[in-house]
Amino acid sequence: MLKEFKEFIAKGNVIDLAVGLVIGVAFGKIVTSLVNDVVMPPIGLLLGGIDFGNLFVTLKGAHFDTLKAAKDGGAVTVNYGVFINTVIEFLIVALVIFLVIKAINRMKRKPEELPPAMKACPYCCSSIAIEATRCPQCTSDLKAA
Repeated sequence: MLKEFKEFIAKGNVIDLAVGLVIGVAFGKIVTSLVNDVVMPPIGLLLGGIDFGNLFVTLKGAHFDTLKAAKDGGAVTVNYGVFINTVIEFLIVALVIFLVIKAINRMKRKPEELPPAMKACPYCCSSIAIEATRCPQCTSDLKAA
C-alpha cells in the first residue's frame, strides 16, 4: 500500500495540482488585497465614504455602528457588505483570469500549415497524391493536364 501511495504522489498530475493550489491561494491573497485596498476605497468614496465591509443589518440585538462592534456584542447580523466585497472580488478574479488566458492564447504559436498531400484528379475527381503523374483510378496521364 505504501508503494502504491508513493506512485500516486509521484504522478505528474498530483504535483501539478499541488502547484496550482499553492499558486491559486497566493493569487487569491493578491486579489483580496487588490479589492479591499485598491478598488473598494475609491468606490466607497464615490458612494459617499461607504465602507462595504461595514454594511450590515442587525436582526437581533441593539444597533451597532460597526460590524466588529455588532459581532463583539453578540448580535445576529446579515453582512451584505461583506457579500458585496466578495462579489466584486469574484468579478475581478474572473476578469484577471480572462485577461491572462487571452494573453496566453495570443502568445501560443500557430501551427505551421503543411502543404497539401493530396489533390483531385482532373479527369475522375478521385483523391490522389500530389506527386502523382498518373491517376491510379482512371489511369489518366496527369502531366498533360
